[in-house]
Amino acid sequence: MTTDITLLVNPTAGRGRGALAAAPATAALRAAGLTVRTVVGSDAADALERAHKAVDGGTGALVAVGGDGMVSLALQAVAGTDTPLGIVAAGTGNDFARVSGLPVRKPAAAGTAIAEALAAGRTRSLDLGRIGERWFGTVLASGFDSRVNDRGNRMSWPRGRFKYDAAMLVELAALRPIHYRVQFDDAPERELDATLIAVGNGSSYGGGMRMCADAEMDDGLFDVCVVGPCSRRTLLRVFPLVYSGSHPRHPVVTVHRAARVRLHAEGVTGYADGERVGPLPLEAETVPGALRLLV
Repeated sequence: MTTDITLLVNPTAGRGRGALAAAPATAALRAAGLTVRTVVGSDAADALERAHKAVDGGTGALVAVGGDGMVSLALQAVAGTDTPLGIVAAGTGNDFARVSGLPVRKPAAAGTAIAEALAAGRTRSLDLGRIGERWFGTVLASGFDSRVNDRGNRMSWPRGRFKYDAAMLVELAALRPIHYRVQFDDAPERELDATLIAVGNGSSYGGGMRMCADAEMDDGLFDVCVVGPCSRRTLLRVFPLVYSGSHPRHPVVTVHRAARVRLHAEGVTGYADGERVGPLPLEAETVPGALRLLV
């Protein structure tokens, strides 16, 4: 076992919980005899460059300290390599850690678990989604949910998660069906109207919204959740069901499975792992075994 590992820290995650989580996680790792190097980038691009250097330099593991945004950043460095990923979940949503059964907002416990996994050589091979050169672990969102993200990112007030609640209310008032062109694997392209289409490598996003409730991260397939055209009243009935994952029982919801999905719609932005990817059209493919996760 290589005892030199790298912590990739987002000090602003979870309103400062990322910075607070680094110390107990580091203490637990060092108590297990590991040599820990901490990396804090000046911005996302700098952090990613430093993470790539650590992986290329042979670090024994890359440990993301923060929320899903930091996990997403770390994936860009470790995907397709032999370097395992550890997660100290200290953000707001922490969907990747929750879905993977890892400790959430328990940095000392997460550090101990990572050290034990390294000592035992215990990793889980997981699929990742890929859009061009961009990797993602949980969900690619497009439609109503991504428009809420777009609007929330443009708002300076209110702050925190309340900003996205306010953005949702505004987008709900402007709710209208989106015309998509969709292709699953090599099947013929189809046209459909929908409120949103979510492509899930993992089951949840947005801090526990189980939009792709039955998605498995090691089966080589996406679960694609399509919420069809619906009224505001219907959407407000369906939305609470997302937290239990029971929304596919509603007739407005359909679920498809595919290893490759192409989405096209005018004026829609895609978000993967909560991070902006870019405007549609986008093509996502699943890459089996692209990640070694310390568990």
